[in-house]
Amino acid sequence: MTALDYARELVAFDSISLKSNVAVTDCVQQMLTKLGFETERLEYNDKAGVRKASVVGKRGHGTGGMAYFGHTDVVPADDWKFTEHGPFQPTVKDGRLFGRGSCDMKGSVACALAAAARTSKESLSQPLYIVCTADEEVGYWGAKQVAEESRLFAEMVEHGTRGVIGEPTKLNVVYAHKGVCGLIATSRGRAAHSSTREGTNANLAMIPYLVEMKAIREETESDPAWQHTEFDPPTVCWNIGINDHTRAVNITPPQSICTVYFRPMPGQDPTVLIERARRAATANGLEFEVKINARALYIDPQSPFVREALELAGREQPTTVAFGTDGAMLGALKRMIVCGPGDIAQAHTHDEFITLAALDEGTDLFERMIRRWCD
Repeated sequence: MTALDYARELVAFDSISLKSNVAVTDCVQQMLTKLGFETERLEYNDKAGVRKASVVGKRGHGTGGMAYFGHTDVVPADDWKFTEHGPFQPTVKDGRLFGRGSCDMKGSVACALAAAARTSKESLSQPLYIVCTADEEVGYWGAKQVAEESRLFAEMVEHGTRGVIGEPTKLNVVYAHKGVCGLIATSRGRAAHSSTREGTNANLAMIPYLVEMKAIREETESDPAWQHTEFDPPTVCWNIGINDHTRAVNITPPQSICTVYFRPMPGQDPTVLIERARRAATANGLEFEVKINARALYIDPQSPFVREALELAGREQPTTVAFGTDGAMLGALKRMIVCGPGDIAQAHTHDEFITLAALDEGTDLFERMIRRWCD
């Protein structure tokens, strides 16, 4: 099967993160088994009680080798552009494969499978691993479980396996990406008709908290301690959201919710900002929750592993990206890059696609990596 064959089959699964990805994981596991991989399966129920699954495959013996990491969940497609075909009806036209997840990142997973199909188990002197996780789009929960519980991942860490996260980078070699932190502060009040004094407006207690959040944002935009020149933009991008979810203007708002989402970079300690926000919430009587705190990824861009990856990819210099990946949870693996087919600008869009040329190029690169690091 070609990468296009694999991609069509995978894109056909509606595996948005709100739903179970068990069916598509079953499919990937069957594909791996047909290719001669032993498989390890990990499952959990998410906070909504929805069953999720990840699969780790291994082919070959010895130690070290290479591990490819991808995910099978996708973002929603409520705004899908095309009426002639839906987001989960993979469609080829004009040299592109359209469908939700075609770029991010079932197309990349398909390239890894197709590359594995071009090599044989008998030719490997070091192992090849292929890992497909759940819930990357909503918090890296599948990768977290793999890092904590997978026997095969522990084996990779012990033996210094080379890791390749196949997120779309146009096959550029990425040596670093930002982390992700998400905070929620909630103010509670009491609803009433606004013409009376019976209600308690939850927004009033939120206002001083927002003042502090704005101060933090301004500080992170100007203080070099919260900047990193290897990234574009070079700041943590402290993003403030606010909503009281009140359905009419004549109701005293019974709740007020502030979200903060920011992206710490290598060498920065996000707990300093998290605890500052927590203190502001406590001082104003707000509930406070850290929704996610995921680390940045960094490897020395001059390391032999990165230089070898550049050679295989035909690139002169490695780069960084501002988005996060499962690498936020897989830091125990010390040799890790991000490199995959497709353009991140096409991910999550209303007409998501990956070019057929990118599928071919991704397959070729992953095959070269396998032959260099596993044969």
